[in-house]
Amino acid sequence: MALDPKLRDDIIAAVDKSFDAQIKFTQDMVRHVSTRGNEHTMQDFMFRAMQSRGYTMERFEMDREALARHPGSGAWDDLHSHAPVVVGIHRPREEKGRSLILQGHVDVVPEGPVNMWATPPYEPVIDGDWMQGRGAGDMKAGCASNIFALDALKSLGLQPAATVYLQSVVEEESTGDGALMTHLRGYRAQAALVSEPSAETLTRANIGVIWFQLEVRGVPVHVQRMGTGANAIDAAYRVIGELRELEKDWNQKKGDSEYFRNIEKPVNLNIGKIAGGDWASSVPSWCKVDCRISILPGTNVEVAKREIVDRVAAFTRGDAFLSNIPPTITFNGFQAEGFVLKPGSDAEAVLGRAHESVFGKRLETVTSLAYLDSRVYVLFDDIPALNYGAISRGVHGFDEGVNLPSLKKVTTAAALFIAEWCGVEKIAD
Repeated sequence: MALDPKLRDDIIAAVDKSFDAQIKFTQDMVRHVSTRGNEHTMQDFMFRAMQSRGYTMERFEMDREALARHPGSGAWDDLHSHAPVVVGIHRPREEKGRSLILQGHVDVVPEGPVNMWATPPYEPVIDGDWMQGRGAGDMKAGCASNIFALDALKSLGLQPAATVYLQSVVEEESTGDGALMTHLRGYRAQAALVSEPSAETLTRANIGVIWFQLEVRGVPVHVQRMGTGANAIDAAYRVIGELRELEKDWNQKKGDSEYFRNIEKPVNLNIGKIAGGDWASSVPSWCKVDCRISILPGTNVEVAKREIVDRVAAFTRGDAFLSNIPPTITFNGFQAEGFVLKPGSDAEAVLGRAHESVFGKRLETVTSLAYLDSRVYVLFDDIPALNYGAISRGVHGFDEGVNLPSLKKVTTAAALFIAEWCGVEKIAD
């Protein structure tokens, strides 16, 4: 049942009234340098913010052994974050509505060369309709939106008439293990709303992601005798060439996937990091290449990993040098399958009504070629996970930002969604 028009208008006004405070809160979040492994103070900030609002709090560490037993976990290595997951729990006076997970991640990717930013990356600057800073778009603005959507209801003397789990996770940019830990911890609800930036659309389907490191060894000699040695960096390029052929082959399968067949190149191999050699005048004896490749939904991660290994092995057997010193492949980080959000759920219909109330038009659905934590709730909880957020720019690049008018609108839509999905009750005196 659609919201009462007066309640709808009151919620819209409440979000507008507190939006300046929401902007300041988001700026405070951006000031935390919460790159991988450095999210502790950011999570302390989130814990205090939720606790001060009266939520029942839990803060817990990653359980490495439990993660290792689950097929959806990433590969644990020395770079894995040990920062905690934070969850604020709202319990109603009477459980009348439908339960909900509100989720966001606070980890951010490295900022890169600071001198290539127009403004300092961790000093949130507002320029016209945009807030700029690392994590402003991806996705600290979304995390703040979750909190302030609930705040809007509270300012009206109302609260959700169902259990709501307000989750702040880490490791979204590297393994997805933070979201998976909430699943392993036992948090369950009837729907999830994930406020990743989505340009005011709902994500219908999402690519899977595999990370791996290719290591090639060479034979070092003085460069004057280059022909008697073997250059590990040159050899790595040859293997990368074969991986590009694998990328082409995987893209040929897009026709089997309804939501990806009309995308020109849904499967992408990214050579994200390369290091090798020790001296400009020595033929390099080593090269390490960090790669990220996507997989279509329905593709089993273990099958895809085996294909990568077998493809490289077959290629190296025909290479004069690599056949004698084969490269090694180590899977690290993401080992995540993609998902498709089934159309027709009641949760999607409720979000559609909320979106139309704010934007005056139907909610569009899109396909994402990036990893999304929503996969945990779709694949392992078997619930509708609605990935829905604001317009952003520069994500994973320079001068990242979030569009503030868009942020206000999606926060409003989220508050309307919560009110209809969970129902509302008066806050006890």
